[in-house]
Amino acid sequence: MAGLWESWVSPEGEKISSCTIITTTPNSLMENIHDRMPSILRPEDEKYWLDKDQKSEDLKELLRPFEAELMKAYSVSKAVGNVKNQGSELIEELK
Repeated sequence: MAGLWESWVSPEGEKISSCTIITTTPNSLMENIHDRMPSILRPEDEKYWLDKDQKSEDLKELLRPFEAELMKAYSVSKAVGNVKNQGSELIEELK
């Protein structure tokens, strides 16, 4: 996924590392689930995204919906909606 990471010093002098995942409009698979989705990079674009010499204007072309035909959607437990819940069982497909 396309993301941003930075370390900076707060006004109080504390070193803070922060990160974010960049989102985009949903593809046809996701549009009935949510109004946005992560910008998922194709493997061949990852090196380009991570290249510090690239201009941000040139990288914007990578921030597009991922190909729906390369994805699968399935129902999972409602427990996934609570950030307190952890574990691989949260992504198991409900039958």
